[in-house]
Amino acid sequence: MEYNDELVREAIVRELSRGGQVYYVYNRVNTIADTAAAIQKLVPEANVAFAHGQMKEAELERIMYDFIDGTIDVLVSTTIIETGLDIPNVNTMIIHDSDKMGLSQLYQLRGRVGRSNKTAYAFLMYKRDKMLKEVAEKRLAAIKEFTDLGSGFKIAMRDLEIRGAGSLLGKKQSGHMAAVGYDMYCKMLGEAVKIRKGDEGDVVLDAINTSIDLDVDAYIPAEYILNEEQKLEIYKRIASLENSQECDDMRDELIDRFGEVPEPVENLLRISLLRTKAHDLYIMEINGGSTAGSVSGGISSSVGSAGNESAGGVGSGGAGEIEIKINPSAKIDAGKIPGLIASYKGAMAFHQAGIPAFVYKYKKDTNPRKAEQQLLADAESIVEKLASLRA
Repeated sequence: MEYNDELVREAIVRELSRGGQVYYVYNRVNTIADTAAAIQKLVPEANVAFAHGQMKEAELERIMYDFIDGTIDVLVSTTIIETGLDIPNVNTMIIHDSDKMGLSQLYQLRGRVGRSNKTAYAFLMYKRDKMLKEVAEKRLAAIKEFTDLGSGFKIAMRDLEIRGAGSLLGKKQSGHMAAVGYDMYCKMLGEAVKIRKGDEGDVVLDAINTSIDLDVDAYIPAEYILNEEQKLEIYKRIASLENSQECDDMRDELIDRFGEVPEPVENLLRISLLRTKAHDLYIMEINGGSTAGSVSGGISSSVGSAGNESAGGVGSGGAGEIEIKINPSAKIDAGKIPGLIASYKGAMAFHQAGIPAFVYKYKKDTNPRKAEQQLLADAESIVEKLASLRA
């Protein structure tokens, strides 16, 4: 916020009225005495002192002890206070020219207040009518955004994005991370390392973007997670699941934080894990639902998961189809494909024209909810069986 004498006075008086003390961070030694005098004039009822790293050790120690004892109400200080201080009675901080400080520095300074059960305040100020640089605006926006307990890692990641990570092994310490984002940067760096090591196969696998499009409700209901920011974070974490253990841990955390997992969220967890397994098999797409007629084959048999007759084969639920497209570079043993096809007793076909694809046809259950579970279970079963084709 822009500097305002009245706002500074109000913040200091409010803190003093509840028996607290105030940090006023001013990071210029040559004029810090003048600033302390201006604050004293602004709030004459307060006892104001200043401290900085160029003071004599004995004098600095005396001022700090007086501040800890409560004799001093407002301490005008440089950033020497950003580490090592724990004074529970100080719960208001005013930072002068905050736009000139780094994000991690602002985070450290903010951590000096709020160390008791009282509500703490941090005022990040800059000169009135000053046009802030884009980087400074991003830093101040980040420190304002991340206020929850344990936000240090998020602050560090945002700082890394703003400044750029630079050359990992060279002298240059600036880069283009801000343009591509941290996650993409890490992915690009990993690919470059693999190419240098000669692991081109792994690079091909990393380049595959596995998509899953099933006629299944998979989402986080609005009534399950009310906070949009939390919901987006959970979506991102679910999308990054890599194995069954992580999936189980995620499920346990959801139950602990938000209550029993609803079916759409359970479906989302299963589909995310399915995507991870499919990606490792060089699978590009998994599409499933009502027969679209886009793939020919004339398959009329109906079997469910694991190759047995489907419980959904009764009634008039209509025809269903699961199509799995595989990257031509997939490391599979072609000699095992006929055996896999035969295990489905005519319900599955393999098409080699264009992009290789497995097509499985079945009869859908008449109950929509059961049809969803049938489709998801069949897709999971097929992917498990495709793992046996690995060369």
